[in-house]
Amino acid sequence: MKTTVGDIDADILAFTVGKDPLLDVELVEWDCVGSAAHATMLAAMTVSPPILTKAQCRAVIRELGRIVEASRRGEFVITEADQDVHLAVERTLTERLGDLGKRIHTGRSRNDQVALDLRLYGRHHLFGVLDETLTLAETLLAFARVYRRLPMVGRTHFQPAMPSSVGLWASAHAESLIDDCEGLFAALALTNRNPLGSAAGYGVPLPIDRALTTRLLGFDAPVHNVLYASNTRGKIESVTLSSLASVMLTLSRLAEDVILYASPEFNYFAIPKPFCTGSSIMPQKYNPDVCELIRAKAARLIGHATAAATIVKALPGGYNRDLQETKELYLDGFRVTRSCLRILIRMIPGLEPLPEYLRKAFTPDVFATDRALELVAAGVPFRDAYHEVRDNLESLGMMNPDKAIAAKTHLGATAGLDFAAYAKTISRARRRLAIPEAKATAAMTALLK
Repeated sequence: MKTTVGDIDADILAFTVGKDPLLDVELVEWDCVGSAAHATMLAAMTVSPPILTKAQCRAVIRELGRIVEASRRGEFVITEADQDVHLAVERTLTERLGDLGKRIHTGRSRNDQVALDLRLYGRHHLFGVLDETLTLAETLLAFARVYRRLPMVGRTHFQPAMPSSVGLWASAHAESLIDDCEGLFAALALTNRNPLGSAAGYGVPLPIDRALTTRLLGFDAPVHNVLYASNTRGKIESVTLSSLASVMLTLSRLAEDVILYASPEFNYFAIPKPFCTGSSIMPQKYNPDVCELIRAKAARLIGHATAAATIVKALPGGYNRDLQETKELYLDGFRVTRSCLRILIRMIPGLEPLPEYLRKAFTPDVFATDRALELVAAGVPFRDAYHEVRDNLESLGMMNPDKAIAAKTHLGATAGLDFAAYAKTISRARRRLAIPEAKATAAMTALLK
């Protein structure tokens, strides 16, 4: 079969192309933005004759804008003969602009193109994941604040342990998400660097201006070493997928708690019915399918992160076609994580605690530690108090769960939750996110004007 880069046996082409014509539809806009920055740089390059004049550069960028518009309408097609988005865009430019389209690839390789596209795509979606992770944390904290005084049995080894509260439970998951943002910010810092100009990983004998394309694309800095710019393929995907998997671990544990505590045996919570599904045979069923799928999708993300790291671990330096296999993992990782965050942002406000059952779950043994500490307060050494209570569990009396959770006033305990501090932490994270996001948005908007 005839392609832009030569004749290729049809079976070999199909095998090597794989899913790229479908996957790369998500990269069209980013490829065009990267090409606009590259064309601008080529037009500014001091060579004679010029590779692109200013007028020719404007014509190229105008057509790139049209390709983006067509892609947003679902009308831009990447064929198997194109192989990928890069050659599809080049083919389209050549069909519309003749020789100008053939010049656009000067000084670059598909190696730095795909690295650039994935970084632009990843940066955009990391902004989204960070925003949604913080929003879910805020949603959980709002829920926790409303129910901060509602007692709930705390568990270890999933056995009744000590008095707790719905507020402590919900805010624990919120704080986990806030911590997950640190991993996302680290992935963003690595992603937000420019590989363009590394070409096939060894630079080009042209006076290209990598600092210019870095500014045009709104990156923090270029990846300095051109070989390392190539070697970051796969590594960036692995690091980012690991940060997404961390978010999904939090979501999975939250989902598992909801499934268990909404079961009839507990009946602590009622899941909003729109987030449940029915049975094809049992009319009474409302199944927690949304939460179950989140558990499964967390395993999927862990698998993606592991697969990406395993693909990269033994590659020799420079580009290797193995890296094509990390693309689908990367794109799917963002889709899955963001869909789970969005569905929980909608579900949590409708989650209904059931006070009657939450209180009914308290039994005298849940207060064993509190009783031991009462003895300590009366002067008994802790270990003696421990054995006194342990040896007389049958004589423990019921205590008031409301008073028990109100008594824990130290930092982070049931009566010591600092919601103002949580709000400040999230506000700082949002400001930290806003700066690179605004810079990137302004750059993307300016490039295709």
